Amino acid sequence: MKTISNWGVIAVRGIPQLAAIVGMLMSVFVAEAQNAGPKETPTAPPKLVLLVYRKIQFGKVSERQELEVGMSRACDRVAVPNSWIDLESLTGPPETLSFDPFESFAQVDKAFSIWGQIYAAHPELACVQQQIDATLASERAIITVRRDDLGYRAMSIDLSKMRFLRVLEVRLQPGHESDFAEGFKMLSAAYEKIDSDTPWMVYQIDAGMPSPSFLIFLPMSVLRQNDDLPARRKSLRDAEGKQAAEAMERIAREAYASAESNIYYISPEMSHVSKEFAEGDPDFWTPKRKANAKSEESAPASKAPVPKIGAAKPKP
Repeated sequence: MKTISNWGVIAVRGIPQLAAIVGMLMSVFVAEAQNAGPKETPTAPPKLVLLVYRKIQFGKVSERQELEVGMSRACDRVAVPNSWIDLESLTGPPETLSFDPFESFAQVDKAFSIWGQIYAAHPELACVQQQIDATLASERAIITVRRDDLGYRAMSIDLSKMRFLRVLEVRLQPGHESDFAEGFKMLSAAYEKIDSDTPWMVYQIDAGMPSPSFLIFLPMSVLRQNDDLPARRKSLRDAEGKQAAEAMERIAREAYASAESNIYYISPEMSHVSKEFAEGDPDFWTPKRKANAKSEESAPASKAPVPKIGAAKPKP
């Protein structure tokens, strides 16, 4: 767990124009069909997500990356209590985003406690965590809860196939949560009408940001899935019908305080996922680890490097 007791609050970026808001709502891009699986599989969207946004100091990017890669490898050998997916910004301000899946607040609490035990047993890890923290310019963490009533075929998503993630952040005016839900249910119904193969998941902010706020996650395997946006927007508007389209415009005009969409790409080297998760695509998640393991078997014994622990854990 990382700074779980120190969640930040992000600043409002201003009220976007109506056209921009509606455009974001309708710009849910075409995705290739993703592998469907049983509900609550290791690669399915988690019930809770701890998100840690970090900006890196100028000139510290390479240092931070080396520390995070070392951390990921060390955590393959240490019994750490949780996983994380490292996301690097492709749009918006330069930043990193740690996507840490959990199934309950009890699991979050347990992980927090275990990280304390890890630091006590391995004080060198606390030292390395301080090195990682020294590369940061800022950090904020939020906890989000999955809204199963608002996503579109969310449980068909296989996160192990994800290579990019579009994150749509929506902040609402006070008292308009029900309007937001109404709008996204209409959008989901339009997707069903055209039988879209573009699943997306909706999470509500529980802590760390002004409420009510929501995050919509749209996983992609390749960026070219955005190329069919213009045609898909028209299909969605036709499927909605005039009355629903007007209702969504009203909701955007009255309920939304701000909306922002950004794209991130995954760094498997700086991520730490479970064995079961990695089995969804081992060539992507663990290729270097496999190569290193073979080298270590044939190489003479040597002093192990200092483990690097970073992503989601409390500060020592």
